[in-house]
Amino acid sequence: MKPLNQQPAASSAAAPAIEASASEGPQLAATALLPLETQQQPAFDWCTALLANEGAGRNARLRCRNWLTIGRWSGNVDIAARVADKLVENAVQHGKPFADGRIPLRLIVTADTHELLVEVDDAYPEFPGFEKVANQSGRATGKPTGLWWVAHYRGRLSWGVMRDDVGAIVGKTVQAILPVD
Repeated sequence: MKPLNQQPAASSAAAPAIEASASEGPQLAATALLPLETQQQPAFDWCTALLANEGAGRNARLRCRNWLTIGRWSGNVDIAARVADKLVENAVQHGKPFADGRIPLRLIVTADTHELLVEVDDAYPEFPGFEKVANQSGRATGKPTGLWWVAHYRGRLSWGVMRDDVGAIVGKTVQAILPVD
């Protein structure tokens, strides 16, 4: 299944499914909706769900630093942590948390190119202004904010809708792909 809007992706990886109990919200199985499929297992993957509050971005940054170091990702861990921070912060400010009040975050290192996929889910199935955000220059023209950091670090941004087991739209996944160098 292809997302409604996307930037071309040079790498391939599949996002792991996030399982939630009935009390935590909708079942989010088989949510690899972005055009990044592969038959290979990723070199590294990690996921968590962060409480959607004012500290969610900082929490994402701290956790990413630790897990990418443990996973021995050969890219710039500080850059990746900043991008994860901004994706989570964007989901909290402009998206909607799931019924459990959380925003899922995944880090996936592709086996072939070792690029890092930073994926954040939220329960708001639209991404107004995506084209403008995805096509911005990496050059600062004022105070840098939000998803500008993806372009600044030569990352690629895409998004897709999330569907539950019966095909109903339950939210979206926003993905940033970061190069190793």
